[in-house]
Amino acid sequence: MTDNSSDYKNHAVPHSRLSRLSHFGRLAGGVAGGMIAEGARRLADGERPAMREMMFTAGNMARVADRLSHLRGAAMKLGQMISMDAGDMLPPELTEIMARLRDNAHRMPPQQLQRVLEQQWGQNWRKRFAYFGAAPIAAASIGQVHRAKTLDGRDLAIKVQYPGVRASIDADIDNVATLLRLSNLLPVELDVAPLLAEAKKQLHQEADYVREGRYLTMFGQLLVEAPDYVIPVLDDEFTKDQLLAMSFVEGKAIETLVDAPQEVRDAAMRLLFKLVMREIFEFGIIQSDPNFANYRYQPDTGKLVLLDFGATRRIETKLADGYRTLIVAALNGDRDRVREGAVATGFVGAAAISRHRDRIDMMIDVVVSELNRPGRFDFGDRGFVGRLRDQTMDVAADKAAWHIPPTDLLFVQRKISGIALLAARLKVRIDIRALVAEHFAIDAGGEADD
Repeated sequence: MTDNSSDYKNHAVPHSRLSRLSHFGRLAGGVAGGMIAEGARRLADGERPAMREMMFTAGNMARVADRLSHLRGAAMKLGQMISMDAGDMLPPELTEIMARLRDNAHRMPPQQLQRVLEQQWGQNWRKRFAYFGAAPIAAASIGQVHRAKTLDGRDLAIKVQYPGVRASIDADIDNVATLLRLSNLLPVELDVAPLLAEAKKQLHQEADYVREGRYLTMFGQLLVEAPDYVIPVLDDEFTKDQLLAMSFVEGKAIETLVDAPQEVRDAAMRLLFKLVMREIFEFGIIQSDPNFANYRYQPDTGKLVLLDFGATRRIETKLADGYRTLIVAALNGDRDRVREGAVATGFVGAAAISRHRDRIDMMIDVVVSELNRPGRFDFGDRGFVGRLRDQTMDVAADKAAWHIPPTDLLFVQRKISGIALLAARLKVRIDIRALVAEHFAIDAGGEADD
């Protein structure tokens, strides 16, 4: 979620199918017009512009980001998911568009917000509150958050779902995917079909606020004896189909730690990595959305505030065992075991191994080498990413080697990749081997055991 309240723009959320479709049409027309204008300008200057140069102008990037932000819902969520999932593999132009989607903040006009609240709580809902903040304190793809205080003094954060979001999920994602393909904004090497299916499923789950409330309570129980984590408490009285009410918890955006001392950044991210390890190997349940806004930090206590449990799902024991095998093999420097585990878990297809064994082994060697460097792993050192990208794109270009990972794997890996991306942004340094040793049999200073 974005929490720069002063930057919010009032835009009614289009909720009918026809109105949302018209926005996609206007977006396509605007991009095409921008291309024509840019092409004419370059031709007048004596240049022979390529299609890519005309497409990726600042104006067109702003059009795409602004229109998808206006639509909210699945349209905006898909862009956020692509930027989090593909990370360093995307062309820089598309990365910039998706970054704008994470940062843009549009809110419902007061009249539209009032209608939603009346539908959920009744016309006299204001009489139940001593205070209800008219301006949202945060906004995201499917809802915005308001602060409120009940008559008996409960300080609440209330997430209000945008109207029409739930009904538009499938069509919105299909429309965005079509637009991106027609605009050549996605590289042909990137197979987004699994991502589209997962985006639809996840958005339907995230739009179920009653379900999210159950998982909010469950995580509070799972971490009740872990004082380093703070989780809001569900408020059953005000939680409805399109409203999720919980206790308000103070905290700063975790990205603000970028200027904090090294030891503070390291400690905060170590808590996040420990949480992911517990989710996979202890709880068997994971909050799979790695959006940075889901984590806040309390400077006075050093505690992490955990928010947004809409994308929570259970993890099968087989998948957790597969991750354990891969981690142990990597920390033991066992390339063959890593390769076999990657196929067994579903990271890589057998066809890719048979057709590109050398390249895949080179990728494994890069990862194993990085993980086994002496001392702490430096997430800020991204030099190895370019080497991985080159090998990945070469394999992805071979359609016969394409492989769709299992659904559960996509969810879990999305969380791991997102946390690693945050660690890179904060330039943290963590002893990976010591962290892993807390969860299963591994020598913190030497070889790992099965």
